[in-house]
Amino acid sequence: MAEPTLAPTPTMTAQPAISVQHLVARYEDRTILNDVTFDVPRGERFFIAGGSGCGKTTLLRHIIGLNRPASGRVLINGEDIASAGEDQLRRIQRNFGMSFQSGALFGSLTLGENIALPLEEYTTLPPETIELLVRIKLSMVKLAGFEDFMIAELSGGMKKRAALARAVALDPSILFFDEPSAGLDPVTSAGLDELIIQVNRSLGTTIVVVSHELASIFTVADRVIMLDGEAKGIVAEGKPQQLRDEHPDPRVHAFFNRKPGTAVQRRTNGGNRSA
Repeated sequence: MAEPTLAPTPTMTAQPAISVQHLVARYEDRTILNDVTFDVPRGERFFIAGGSGCGKTTLLRHIIGLNRPASGRVLINGEDIASAGEDQLRRIQRNFGMSFQSGALFGSLTLGENIALPLEEYTTLPPETIELLVRIKLSMVKLAGFEDFMIAELSGGMKKRAALARAVALDPSILFFDEPSAGLDPVTSAGLDELIIQVNRSLGTTIVVVSHELASIFTVADRVIMLDGEAKGIVAEGKPQQLRDEHPDPRVHAFFNRKPGTAVQRRTNGGNRSA
């Protein structure tokens, strides 16, 4: 009798949530990113890291379809967002949640109205159901009871949590963050990190975060890529602890150990450019 065949694990067969293939990003005649390739498996907490000006936000804008690549492909659940028509692009983007660095909340609306907005725009749910979902989403980010507060009445950390609640309002399969900890104190930032992990674990949401905050990278990330502005692409990819402890590139070592190693390396190698 033949032994039963074990089902392969999802990571062996599942189509990645995101597949970036040989992406080239340009602004006019200036190349920002060149031949960038990586996959993000479903359910992964994936970080895009690197120093200021290395192309992190540019890459994010290409992944979510705000910018079209000069060449290459960006596949979302197998569909090429780079070549998608307007209607197809909108349908693909319906599976996204986005938390912008500024929060991008509407100051003229209450907190509850901000969270309800995507539900009113993209669903036909009755008002009482939307009201219930708003309370659930705000409770998820520890803002229960703040539905009637205006955005100006919220602290910086509360605004970040509110932005997360709105980003998950439609239960997206992929959640994007652009510098989520920017401007937050360490304690508030740690709380936001924990919320991101909870969303990932409870909903199975694929998480993509643009950040240079090492504390968040080491706490949240399953895997990280590091971009470098001079290389115009990826110089390291892997688990953050491995990149910190084992990667031979001095740029990577300097970044993940918070040391000015790149400048020292250039001087050691006889380079004349200042850091």
